Amino acid sequence: MPFLGQDWRSPGWSWRKAEGGWQRTVVFGDNPNEIDVNRLCDVSRENLFVGAVSEPANQKTLKDICNHNTKSQCDFSDKWIYVQKESTKERHGYCTLGEAFNRLDFSSAIQDLRRFNYVAKLFQLIAKSQLTSLSGGAQKNYFNILDKIVCKVLEEHYNPRLIKELLQDLSCTVHALTKGVGKCVLVGSINVWLLRLDTIYHWQLQLNNLHIPKQMSNGTKFCDLPLDTHNTILYKFSDASDIINLGQAIPTLHMLSENRNLWRKLCLFHFSERQFSMNMVMTESGCVDWKGLYFSLQRHNPQREHYGDTLHFCRHCSILFWKDCGHPCTAADPDRALVPVSPQHFIDLFKF
Repeated sequence: MPFLGQDWRSPGWSWRKAEGGWQRTVVFGDNPNEIDVNRLCDVSRENLFVGAVSEPANQKTLKDICNHNTKSQCDFSDKWIYVQKESTKERHGYCTLGEAFNRLDFSSAIQDLRRFNYVAKLFQLIAKSQLTSLSGGAQKNYFNILDKIVCKVLEEHYNPRLIKELLQDLSCTVHALTKGVGKCVLVGSINVWLLRLDTIYHWQLQLNNLHIPKQMSNGTKFCDLPLDTHNTILYKFSDASDIINLGQAIPTLHMLSENRNLWRKLCLFHFSERQFSMNMVMTESGCVDWKGLYFSLQRHNPQREHYGDTLHFCRHCSILFWKDCGHPCTAADPDRALVPVSPQHFIDLFKF
């Protein structure tokens, strides 16, 4: 029997009673206006227009036409999803990486600066190893969101270095798939992937030519701030590249960026004391070279990941969600069942 709305397991479809029985309706995001699928897929018309492509309707069955329209027109923006790992009496099948990627609202997440780095890192991991595991619809959604990410960086000049690394990994993967032995695992025409590769090269060219204009202001400038404020700002960074780049601005910041205690704090943030003892770097005066130690540890050990906001997983009801949005949990103490989900953990959730 069809159901209305959402239950605790997964969002459901909306249905309406018709003369011939129950018919499914499609809801566009949060827009309450509903569109009848049958109205979109009227086979009585001679030609059916899908996007900018016109093709005879008699070449496809009604089911194929409806599925194509549903996948191409619907924009999922779920705040949470149920991670189904095995079949049960209530629900058959399981949740895939592509399904989770399509349904979670990553398009809106990139507009939040707290989530931007998290989504970018997730995209980078997918580009390295999981691109071929996505469905065709998920791959299309991946490149559409990536286009929005590049546009945001070009407009707001936010963290271009991270996106350059993402595009470099993505171009290497797509080049290997199109030019190497991976053609058999590609979803879609080889020409589509060649166009995507050209688009990636175009994005890289735009970011390489990105010029951040000098701020013209008569107010207080960053270099006018006191040394204590400069030092406090440096201690807030968790990325060594940011510290080095900021130290190149003015001689005062360069002196502060070479502070041994600053690099010691950075080592303690990313690595354990056990790792220190195995890679200790000493200076000529007998002191620990914390900056050299950091880069030595960085080459052989993963760094601690720190994000402003992440997805969370509820172990009680197996729901993946953004913490600010919440989820319909039935546990007595929901906070105790929550686990922060790193980008790598997100991918591992869907490895069966």
